[in-house]
Amino acid sequence: MKPSATSNRLTGGLLVAITGLEILSVWASSTMAETVLPWLVILTTLVLALQVRAGRYLFAVVALALSAALIATNPDWRDIMHRGLMTAAFITAFFTALATLRSVAETSPAIRASGRFLAQQPPGRRYLALTVGGQMFALLLNYGAIALLGSLATTSANEEKDPEIRRHRTRRMLLAIQRAFTSALPWSPLSFAVAISTALIPGTSWALAVLPGLVTSFVLAATGWVLDAAFKPKLSAPAPVRQMPEGTWALMLPLALLLAILVTSIAVLYAATGIRIVGLVLVIVPVIAGFWLALQARGKPDAPGVGRRVADYAFVELPAYRGEIILLMMAGYIGTVGAPLLGPVLMGIGLDLASMPAPLLLISFVWIIPLAGQLGMNPILTVTLLAPLIPEAADLGVTPNAIIVAITSGWALTGVTSPFTATTLLIGSFGRVSARHVGLRWNGAYALVTAVILSGWVALYASL
Repeated sequence: MKPSATSNRLTGGLLVAITGLEILSVWASSTMAETVLPWLVILTTLVLALQVRAGRYLFAVVALALSAALIATNPDWRDIMHRGLMTAAFITAFFTALATLRSVAETSPAIRASGRFLAQQPPGRRYLALTVGGQMFALLLNYGAIALLGSLATTSANEEKDPEIRRHRTRRMLLAIQRAFTSALPWSPLSFAVAISTALIPGTSWALAVLPGLVTSFVLAATGWVLDAAFKPKLSAPAPVRQMPEGTWALMLPLALLLAILVTSIAVLYAATGIRIVGLVLVIVPVIAGFWLALQARGKPDAPGVGRRVADYAFVELPAYRGEIILLMMAGYIGTVGAPLLGPVLMGIGLDLASMPAPLLLISFVWIIPLAGQLGMNPILTVTLLAPLIPEAADLGVTPNAIIVAITSGWALTGVTSPFTATTLLIGSFGRVSARHVGLRWNGAYALVTAVILSGWVALYASL
């Protein structure tokens, strides 16, 4: 049943309220916000659970069952549940803030023109162009980058008359877009991989994790490009002469300018305030989106006003993500609450993470997180479940950043292999194949090769 306008207003109002209180908690250390947020998260979860399909509210049922088990077995259940609810609040606020930029970018003619230019590149440089440009789009649009570039890529491919060339072209373009998105996860200040892992591992931050994250990103992107070039499909007929794409590389300048403004704003405010990067993002991204929205409306009397666009975002667009939001919220809560329950189980079967050699433990994250993704576990759930069980970095003899490198590597691989992630679902819909086909058939060899290389990188970085 389609949610009513009243239901949308209630949902949007709750999500905006959580975001505002989370900003207040991060920027002003408000005890009032930290007191109200958990109750607001509970109310929002109940409202969302009544509006989504069974596969989504099942996560809320699991969260309730784990909460009951925690209350029955752990005397510190209040503190643990509070942390879980605060984690869910942060994830909700982070998603809400990032979606503002996606909303504005999707109505920008300049962004669409630059995406079309990337999709029209000739075969010799198309994969590389989509990989580099796709990372830029991923920073601004998050999952919206796949939706926008995927639609432009399939439109471009469908202009090809030869069905064999069209099939190969579609697959290669979609894989370039997907791998570009996932290769941005280990270093982007706007990615959940960085935001969640740096929040869970003490002694880390985006500023410290960005350089090794860029190395991980290079491995992910370069391996995809090399494999695409090495296993280029052989055509049964000569390839037709290609037309040059419309426009020039100058079309990418607005995108580059936006990224420069975003990164510069984060760097300046971080130096001035010392607030964690994820806290800065909660404010910087909506502010940039607001200015961009005003620029789009300037000189266009027929265009919706800024106030109308903001209201549409809060009470129409944002509630439309209700399924994704409850999944992300409950993943963070379940992982936080489930970790204290899982710890004794692991000890009972004789698995002591502290006794494992540090390189082996870190390498295991590169493989465990994607494998958990095959079982339907969201990376947020897996990481929030595992992170509290990881021994202190000092006890392992490594830096905290070494743990971040391992976690984000596994997270990125999950994005290209799990049939339950938004990336594979979107790519599968554009390619007209199942998400499992995308994860295991299209990306299987790539994931195995990349996992081996990343295992070596994780072990090398841990030894530095």
